[in-house]
Amino acid sequence: MCGIVGLFLKDRSLEPQLGALLTDMLITMTDRGPDSAGIAIYSEGGGDRAKLTVQSANPTEAFEGLAEKLGTAIGAEATLERRDSHAVLSFPREKLTEARGYLRASQPDLRIMSSGDAVEIYKEVGLPKDVADRFSLSAMQGSHGIGHTRMATESAVTTDGAHPYSTGADQCLVHNGSLSNHNSLRRKLRRNGIEFESQNDTEVGAAYLTWKMQQGASLGEALEAGLDDLDGFYTFVVGTKDGFGVVRDPIACKPAVLAETDRYVAFGSEYRALVNLPGIEDAKVWEPEPATVYFWSH
Repeated sequence: MCGIVGLFLKDRSLEPQLGALLTDMLITMTDRGPDSAGIAIYSEGGGDRAKLTVQSANPTEAFEGLAEKLGTAIGAEATLERRDSHAVLSFPREKLTEARGYLRASQPDLRIMSSGDAVEIYKEVGLPKDVADRFSLSAMQGSHGIGHTRMATESAVTTDGAHPYSTGADQCLVHNGSLSNHNSLRRKLRRNGIEFESQNDTEVGAAYLTWKMQQGASLGEALEAGLDDLDGFYTFVVGTKDGFGVVRDPIACKPAVLAETDRYVAFGSEYRALVNLPGIEDAKVWEPEPATVYFWSH
């Protein structure tokens, strides 16, 4: 049992409140997932700059001089902004692949949480409120975001086991459920060049979508294909640079609720995650149908 939340803003005047709204939603789901928590925030990209969010168990040592080392390695200016155990590295967009390669090869103690123009992912072990406080999530701004509270069932309670998972630029996924064919699918995806940071089945779901989109599928087409290729029971909420999507497996045994107004679209594992959103009393509220893809984009 885990808790999922998501918020896609149509009204740009709400963007300064995105972090505060998502934090409240996340904390409300604490009893569905007290082991660890995470959140992905999407904001406007910095022009021709890309960014990598990284995490370290020893951040003071790991982040010291890291921007300078990365800049030297890729031959371009790099900057670093630290948030507790995480840091956001920024550099020219055309250097993204080179930067990832450098970090993987020379900084084995760093975990890459996310990459792209718009997304930043923060996740750690602990109660959702404590995780939110560590990263000052309530102060973050953006256009949309997704979050997750975890109750571990099949793997250890670690940072690696926390959601969201990102396996492609500006893509991420949170999941409530269990994938029964994740081991065989992980082997297949590795043979196709997909890299993994954990043994968690959710990361396999994220990687599957990345792989399908690398083959030319849209996110909607990738989610549709997953209904045939992913065995198990699940509710997925997926973030992309421009929006977010929701899909439940054909049995749809995991709870989910959507709400939409002219200002936002919101998702929660339970309705109580949505009750403090502005104008929720006037929202269209419904349970997403089984085996049906929902997607909103800017």
